[in-house]
Amino acid sequence: MSFAPPSAPFDWIDDEARRRAEAGLVRALRPRSAEAGLLDLASNDYLGLTRHPEVTAAAAGAAHRWGAGATGSRLVTGTTALHAELEGELADFCGFEAALVLSSGYAANLAALTALSGRGSLIVSDAGNHASIVDGCRLSRAETAVVPHADPDAVAKALAAHDGRALAVTDSVFSVDGDAAPLTALAEVCRRANAALVVDDAHGLGVLGEGGRGALAGAGLAGGAGVVATLTLSKSLGSQGGAVLGPARVIDHLVNTARTFIFDTGLAPAAAGGALGALRLLRREPERAARAGEVAGELYG
Repeated sequence: MSFAPPSAPFDWIDDEARRRAEAGLVRALRPRSAEAGLLDLASNDYLGLTRHPEVTAAAAGAAHRWGAGATGSRLVTGTTALHAELEGELADFCGFEAALVLSSGYAANLAALTALSGRGSLIVSDAGNHASIVDGCRLSRAETAVVPHADPDAVAKALAAHDGRALAVTDSVFSVDGDAAPLTALAEVCRRANAALVVDDAHGLGVLGEGGRGALAGAGLAGGAGVVATLTLSKSLGSQGGAVLGPARVIDHLVNTARTFIFDTGLAPAAAGGALGALRLLRREPERAARAGEVAGELYG
């Protein structure tokens, strides 16, 4: 009796790679140089701050003062006075009671969605939402209803069918098509259903609202009792990291329950310092937000 030799543990990866190649779906890393000499229309550095001398000096100064890393999770040694400064100024700038800084915008969405839902609750998610929201819904253990894109009536219908704790989640500006969510209508739907509204404002901060305070500020919703925002520090602020903004009791709840906050190393001081430097620059020069819109209009209008 003969037996076929066993395959190596990862031989299945070759089959997956062939299928991706046949479908034209192969991803590849393309390292760029520090001096590319090209007009970059692909980056998220909307305000051009990632190389601004004031921002890079703030990042370098933070690294010199606090070190290259945060040294631990935020609840152990990873919270510095710099992190607290950044959280206070982010909340104040965007119009919220409190803020919590995490290592990425992805981690911020996972934190908000998992900590504010759970078994027996409902998340109503726009079909066009970012992958980090999709993954947050999957990890939440909540029932998830995916509704048609930018459709407040569909959100209302899904909320009405659920008896218990619920929230609706949406991007403020959708990263693929660039369209904006109907935030005012969504907030009204959530108010009537006694549901929370979670908005990923990654593409709104620094660009929308007065002086770049974000889409929720622009819609008059910032600081609402049932409203939570998630942000990234890696787009308009030119640094790295993420944040959740909302009522103080919500932020305290995340500190105590959000696993992507509790068990993750704190944001590196250089990233926190760079983001804080960019935020202060934007506050001092609010015309930068309007200029971003003007440039976009010139390119794509």
